[in-house]
Amino acid sequence: MSLANRDLTNISQKSSDPEDSASRKTGTVRNIDTFAAPTPVKTGVDTPLPHGIVVGNAEDERAGTGCTVLLCPKGGTGAVAVRGGAPATLETDLLRPENMVQTINAIVLSGGSAYGLDASSGVMRYLEERKIGFCFKDIYVPIVCAASLFDLTVGDSSIRPNPEMGYNACESAFSDHICVGSVGAGCGASVGKLLGERYAMKGGLGAAGISMADGLVISAFVAVNAVGTVIHRESSIPLAGVLDPTTDGRSILTDRVTIERLASGVDTSSGGNTTIGCVVTSAILNKAEATRIASVVHDAFARAIDPVHTSNDGDTVFVLCTNDISANPDTVGVYATDVMEQAIYNAVLSAKGGYDLKAAVDLL
Repeated sequence: MSLANRDLTNISQKSSDPEDSASRKTGTVRNIDTFAAPTPVKTGVDTPLPHGIVVGNAEDERAGTGCTVLLCPKGGTGAVAVRGGAPATLETDLLRPENMVQTINAIVLSGGSAYGLDASSGVMRYLEERKIGFCFKDIYVPIVCAASLFDLTVGDSSIRPNPEMGYNACESAFSDHICVGSVGAGCGASVGKLLGERYAMKGGLGAAGISMADGLVISAFVAVNAVGTVIHRESSIPLAGVLDPTTDGRSILTDRVTIERLASGVDTSSGGNTTIGCVVTSAILNKAEATRIASVVHDAFARAIDPVHTSNDGDTVFVLCTNDISANPDTVGVYATDVMEQAIYNAVLSAKGGYDLKAAVDLL
C-alpha cells in the first residue's frame, strides 16, 4: 500500500487486530543456543517489513543512478558500522551510543558518491512537511542518516541523486511491495571491477527477510556495488563478478592468481565501489546493542563478496529498530546476518543488464 497521500503518523499506531496486538506485547526472548526454525527467508517483493517501516525508490534510469529510502515516521533506534576504506556517509556520528539522539526517522541509500548524499535533504523536507522528527518548540528536525555508493562511471555522471529524487522516493514508499534489482540505489550499481569496468557486471538492490511467529521481523536491504565478486557461499557458484576475458565474457573468473596476473597494468583505483545496506527489525534494542549487530552483519558481506572491505570500498551497514518485540540481541544478529547474505544474492540475481554491463541472468 502506498503511503504517498497519507498522514505518515498513522503508521506509528499499533495494529487494531487484537490478536496481532497481543502477539506484539508477549514477544518471547530467544536464546542463542535454542534457535527456533524461522519462516523461510523471503526475498524481493515478498520481503516482510516491521510495522511502521515503508520503503521507496526513485531513479534516473538514463543517467544510471538512484536512491532508496527507508522511512520510520514514529522513530526507531539507529546504528551503523563502516568497514570500507572510502565511505560517503551522513549523520553517522549521532548514531554513536554516547550521543544524545536516541531515535531516527529515515535511512537513505543512494548512488552518486558524495553528491548523492544531497538526496537526504528531500527526505528531510518530506518528513518536516508532515511534522515528523526531533521536536523543539514546534520546530521539527527529521533525523535522516545516509550512505552513498560510487556509480559515476555508469550512465551520465553529471546527474546524481538530489533533493527532488529523495522526495520522490518518499512519495513512492510502500509497506507491502518491495522493488528490487536495477532500481533505487541499485540502478547504476556494478560488481567485479578488479579488471576494470570492461569486465564488470551489473549489481543492484536486494532485499530479504524473515518473520517469526511471535511478530519478530528481521529484514535487510542492500545496494551491491562491490569491487569483488558475489559468490554463493553454500554452492561456491559465482553469481556476478569479474567476467573472464578468455571466454569473451561468457563466464565469471574467480581464480585470484589469474585475476592478479590479468590486472597487471589495469587502473582499478577509481574508487567506483561500495556496498551499502540496512537491517530493519521489530526487535527492542538500544543503540549499543544495535551498533553491535551492525558490526556483526558485515559478516554477510564477507560471506558473499570476495574481496570485500577494500580501501576502495565504502562498505556500510545501518540498523533500524522499531522496538516492538523483545528479542535476544545475539539472536537478532545471527538472523540479520543471514538475511543480509540472502539480500546480496537477491540484488545481483534481480538486476537487469544495462550500461554495457551484463547481469547474472544473462549468464544463466
